[in-house]
Amino acid sequence: MNKLDIAGRSKIWFAISTVVIVAGIICMCVRGFNFGIDFTGGTIIDLKFARPVAIAEVRSSLAKFGMEGATIQLSGAQSDVTAAEDVMIRAADMEEEQRKEVMAALKSDVGDYTVMREEKVGATIGGELITNAVLALVVSWALIIAYVAYRFEWRFGVAAVLALIHDILIVLAVFSFTGRQIDSSFIAALLTIVGYSINDTIVIFDRIRENLKLHFRRGGDVVKLVNTSVFQTLTRSLYTVFTVMFTTFALYFFGGETTKDFAFALLVGFGCGCYSSIFIASPLWIVFRKMGDKKKVAANAAVAK
Repeated sequence: MNKLDIAGRSKIWFAISTVVIVAGIICMCVRGFNFGIDFTGGTIIDLKFARPVAIAEVRSSLAKFGMEGATIQLSGAQSDVTAAEDVMIRAADMEEEQRKEVMAALKSDVGDYTVMREEKVGATIGGELITNAVLALVVSWALIIAYVAYRFEWRFGVAAVLALIHDILIVLAVFSFTGRQIDSSFIAALLTIVGYSINDTIVIFDRIRENLKLHFRRGGDVVKLVNTSVFQTLTRSLYTVFTVMFTTFALYFFGGETTKDFAFALLVGFGCGCYSSIFIASPLWIVFRKMGDKKKVAANAAVAK
């Protein structure tokens, strides 16, 4: 296991990530994202049917109007896996005539119902969500750099944040490639991924710091030190990510349609977080450290002259 030179082969890991991220950015620019009604605006309708109905019945009726992609949720005291009286429909914005046709078709195809709530979600909410999400990420990155710089050194903080940006860009790229819907739950998934990824990275950085103090001599091999530190924490990292992934896989396969995109984002993000903690963050720290050492050597040489 120790023969694997993780830190020494950093150019390979950087190249792999660069290819994926660049391809993702191109796809984002060309194809864009499949935004949900939280971002584009739409209609939310809560209905209480006279009998328990299945999602397939409601979706079949909506499909006549090209709305088979609408989000349909079952709820209420009598809800179960297959049918419920209370149904919430989240769909793209509809004109008044289309809305009346849809409501009439639901009554004819599915059964009699009572309208509990009907409201439009404006597209401006999407702008607020994006602004708040970006602000939350930027603030968290600034605080991470400040905290890690205080506890470790600033190079650790910058490397950790760059690894987080790497994870987010890959998750965004995958969602652009696959065309999966992005809604408010996606923002929650991103923030969850940030929390998970930074935790795994800090564990490795903490071991590097300990080894720097205890086993590193001036002019020693930093690459060997990082490899040793990574392998000392590798078992913990793998156990953690496998445990989290098993749980998230269960959520993806058994959690229902409404949680699939959220769980998918977590699966991609947790996998990227484990990868970046091992193959990106630590090698980045080596790059920054070597750059700093070169500057010190250059500065000392200038003073000596």
